[in-house]
Amino acid sequence: MSVAESAKKVYDEDLRSRLEQDHKDDFVAIEPSSRRFFLGKTFLEVALAAKKTFPDKKSFVIRVGHEAAFHIGAFSQ
Repeated sequence: MSVAESAKKVYDEDLRSRLEQDHKDDFVAIEPSSRRFFLGKTFLEVALAAKKTFPDKKSFVIRVGHEAAFHIGAFSQ
């Protein structure tokens, strides 16, 4: 399983219900093997926190309450 798939699994199993009510639109970096996460207002903030704590491991960043960390292009309904 990839880092992204593992992190999304941690998010779905452990974090979604805990974070989406009070932290929608924030960012969460997840290091899946430890299941540790870093919550903050910016992508850079959480990415750097994860890298500092786990310099030799890969983490994955998710935007709380969204399918992707960033949306590119026009939005239409």
